Amino acid sequence: MYDVDFLLEKLFNLSATELLIKYQSRMPDDQWQQFQSAVGKLMAGVPPQYIVGKADFYGLTLTVTPDVLIPRVETEELVDWVLSENSKNGLKVLDIGTGSGAIAIALKKFRSQWNVTASDISEKAIEVAKDNALANKTAINFVLSDVFDSITGGFDIIVSNPPYIAKDEQAYMDRSVINNEPDLALYAEDEGLAVYRKIAEDLKDHLNTSGKLYMEIGFRQESPVSSIFKWAIPTAQVIPKHDVAGHQRMIQVKK
Repeated sequence: MYDVDFLLEKLFNLSATELLIKYQSRMPDDQWQQFQSAVGKLMAGVPPQYIVGKADFYGLTLTVTPDVLIPRVETEELVDWVLSENSKNGLKVLDIGTGSGAIAIALKKFRSQWNVTASDISEKAIEVAKDNALANKTAINFVLSDVFDSITGGFDIIVSNPPYIAKDEQAYMDRSVINNEPDLALYAEDEGLAVYRKIAEDLKDHLNTSGKLYMEIGFRQESPVSSIFKWAIPTAQVIPKHDVAGHQRMIQVKK
C-alpha cells in the first residue's frame, strides 16, 4: 500500500493530505493511464522510486535513475551520526561513492558552512548527483574518482556508503534490488571488503589530525571492517554503531 501511495504522490505531485482528500475522487483518464502503467511496472518488480524517478531522503527529494542506488532510510542514521557529533563551521568533508548525492547533499543542507566534496567512480552517478545538488540548492564540489585516486588534500570528515555486498549474499537480498539497482554500487570483491581496504590504504594521507571517518557496513562486517582500519592506522579508535533495529550498520574511525 505504501508503494502505491508513493506512486500517486510523486506522479501527480500530491501531499499525503491531498492524497487522502482525493482518495474517493475519480481520476482523470490521462492520469489513470499513467497510473496503470506505473502499477504494471511495480508488479513486474521495478522499485517505485525508479518508476517515478524520485526518492525521499532526509527530508529532501532526489532524482534517482538505475545508475544510482535508491537511498535507504538506514543511511539517514549515518547522516544523523555525522550531524550529531559535528557542528563546527568550516569543516572539510568528503563523501566517497556519493551515488545520487544523498549523503553529501543532506550534510550540506544542514551544515551550510561546511566545504563538501563528493566523489564517485561512475560518471553517470556524478551527473545525477550534480542535478540533485542544483535542485536542492547545495554547493558541492564533485570529483570523478575511484576512492582517493583523484582526491587531493585532507578532510576533517570523510563519510562513505560504499559497495559492500558479496555476490554470495544475494540470498539475503530482495529480488527487486538484484534486478534493478547498479551492480557497481552494490557489490565488492573480497567478500564485500575490497572498497574498505582501498579506503584504509590511503586514509591516513587524507584524514586530518583529529579527523573522523564514518562508514556504512554490511550486517556481518563489523569485526572484519574494524580489523581493516585498526591494521591500517594502529593508533586510531574504531567505534561500531548499530542501527535502530539492532543490526551492524556503521563504523567510525577517529584518527
